[in-house]
Amino acid sequence: MFQKITEIELYKSNVISLVKALFSSPDGKVFERDIVRHLGAVSVVPLLADQKTVLVLSQFRASLGRTLIEVPAGKRDVADEAPELTAVRELEEEIGVKCSELIRLGEFENSPGFTDEHSFSYLALGLSAGKIAPQSVEERESSIVAVTLDSVPELISRGTITDAKTIIGLMRTSHFLSTKGDERGALYPRVWSLPALSTGGPKDSDKVTAWSRTLTAL
Repeated sequence: MFQKITEIELYKSNVISLVKALFSSPDGKVFERDIVRHLGAVSVVPLLADQKTVLVLSQFRASLGRTLIEVPAGKRDVADEAPELTAVRELEEEIGVKCSELIRLGEFENSPGFTDEHSFSYLALGLSAGKIAPQSVEERESSIVAVTLDSVPELISRGTITDAKTIIGLMRTSHFLSTKGDERGALYPRVWSLPALSTGGPKDSDKVTAWSRTLTAL
C-alpha cells in the first residue's frame, strides 16, 4: 500500500500552502510529490422559481487571463464556518441574492493530481434580494448572467462554459429536478433552511424574478 512518510512546507499564503511530500510505494520505493494544500471551497447554483433558469457570473480569472462563466463560489476561509453557511454568505456577497433553502448537490475533488482542494456543491432555492458585497476587484467587475438549464449541454459542448464546478453544479441541478419523491431526498438532502419562526424571510419574490429578466442571457 502507499504510505506518506513526511512532508516539508515550501510556501504558505492565506489561501494555499505548497509542500513537498515523500511517500513509499507498494514495492517499497520512495518517491516525492509537490502538493498544494487548500482550505477547500463551496459553490452554489441559484435556481429561480420557474425551475428553468439559474444565475451565474461572468468573471475574470487571473490564472487564465480571461473571463469565465461560473456559479457563485468561494473559499472556506472563515474558521469553523460550516460549508453550507459559507455557501449562503458567498451567494449574497457575489450576486446580491439570499436564499431560504439549500440542497446539497454533492462533493468533489477539484484537481487531485496536485492539490487536496475539496469542494461542496449546493442548490439555492427560495431566492430574494439581498445586498451584494464584492470582496475583490474581479468580483466588483463581474456581471450576473441568466442561463436556462436546457441550454447548458450545448453551452458546455461549445466551450462557453468550461469551469468544472459550474458544470458539476448545473448538471446535478438538472438531475435534481428530474428525480422525484424519496429518491430526490436521498440523493439531494436539504442541509440548511431559515428557521420556521422567521418572519419576512427570503422567498422567491416577484422582485428577483423581474430583475433576472433584465440580465444578459447566454
